[in-house]
Amino acid sequence: MAHYFDDVAHTFNEYLLVPGYSGASCSPDKVDLCTPLVRYTQGSEPALKLPIPLTSAVMQSVSDATMAISLAREGGLSFIYSSQPIEAEAEMIAQVKDYKAGFVVSDSNLSPHQTLEDVIRLKEESGHSTMPVTADGSQHGTLLGIVTSRDYRPSRTPLATRVAEFMTPREKLIVAPAETSLREANDIIWDHKLNALPILDDEDKLVYLVFRKDYDSHKQNPLENLDEHKRYRVGAGINTHDYLERVPALVEAGADLLCIDSSEGFTEWQQRVLTWIRSEYGDEVKVGAGNIVDRDGFRFLAEAGADFVKVGIGGGSICITREQKGIGRGQATSVIEVAQARNEYLAETGIYIPLCSDGGIVYDHHMTLALAMGADFLMLGRYFARFDESPTNKVTVNGNYMKEYWGEGSARALNWARYAQGKSRKLSFEEGVDSYVPYAGALKDNIGVTLTKIRSTMCNCGATAIPEFQEKAKLTLISSTSIVEGGAHDVMLKDQVNMLPPR
Repeated sequence: MAHYFDDVAHTFNEYLLVPGYSGASCSPDKVDLCTPLVRYTQGSEPALKLPIPLTSAVMQSVSDATMAISLAREGGLSFIYSSQPIEAEAEMIAQVKDYKAGFVVSDSNLSPHQTLEDVIRLKEESGHSTMPVTADGSQHGTLLGIVTSRDYRPSRTPLATRVAEFMTPREKLIVAPAETSLREANDIIWDHKLNALPILDDEDKLVYLVFRKDYDSHKQNPLENLDEHKRYRVGAGINTHDYLERVPALVEAGADLLCIDSSEGFTEWQQRVLTWIRSEYGDEVKVGAGNIVDRDGFRFLAEAGADFVKVGIGGGSICITREQKGIGRGQATSVIEVAQARNEYLAETGIYIPLCSDGGIVYDHHMTLALAMGADFLMLGRYFARFDESPTNKVTVNGNYMKEYWGEGSARALNWARYAQGKSRKLSFEEGVDSYVPYAGALKDNIGVTLTKIRSTMCNCGATAIPEFQEKAKLTLISSTSIVEGGAHDVMLKDQVNMLPPR
């Protein structure tokens, strides 16, 4: 006879936090959202931490190099999607790692033989006005000079004029060696009133550019997620099919953390991947696994060697696994039970394994609830898909700006490595949809508001750190009537009044 769970599976929307005592010293500006990313022994420090508990999902429509750089700048982490060729994913990882905080790998480069027409075209395509001139026109070629908007006037300079004739030549440039620190580079920029400083290696080849305008940017982002070399951290998705080739390539490219991307993680396949990684790399390579929704799934992956465990099946906004296959569980109930299993495992072994809540987040306050229930960090798809930095197109639908957003289980994603049914390497049916989400603008503007809400709510519960929040949080289930009561009700909103037809 089938096993029946005694309790109903609940979603985040069915819970509220009950405020606790908040002292005068408990204010949002004092809340520390730092959280562990990987397993560690109780009493020691984890090898990897997150300054903020937000990661972007392993999805084509969410996490590419641009998203990874932007999110790491704010303190989060992106997992580059694995439903692409190994070389392409490794290149995205390398792009992020090359984007050393404050040190920019130039993506607008010229050769001396190109013309002003090429300069204008490149400026229109990239939006950049500072363009290094290298011997071969590559981003790491021998530096011959620089072109900026001060070096030419389209109205006076013929479009056929060669770059070599109007660039600022190398001998007139102030440059710095590759071992220059960011602090030293900024000092040089300010001392010499520069807009950009080329960083060169011993062979006079261009390595990075440091820009004056980025100085204020870094001062405004104190939570940047950086490695020991001041490079942005980035995660990478892997699968259970080509991991023998994909993992070494991603590790070589510099991935800080791997994540097995699968709709269901309680499998021998994931155990094989974890066992192989441990045999080849020991504990040096960090890898998370999932997804699971109960204590049995957690225990399986914990004992298999997962560095973090991802919780959630069927709760994503573009996921239709539950209606297609009848598999899944309410996200709140899943997180609560798995967190209990995690704490039991800690008591038994002295090893803490972080939990990542993946799916079921509709509103910002759902993030806070997930943290209160025991999640250490969150993985978000729809939330990040709405921003300028996501890799999808911005389109107009019925007069409104939208961003494209599709699931990895959709036909559009062609992610056979995650969702293939059988040995045919094709989808017999879809477990995700192709959709639109409302365009929300820049990541920085939105994530700042979200984090302010989380910090404020934690203060309402008397906590200034996530572990303290989980210890002090008081949660209550609410009725459907309470959900209605929680929003605006029994009033006519002004924007609705403006839509009424004239009498």
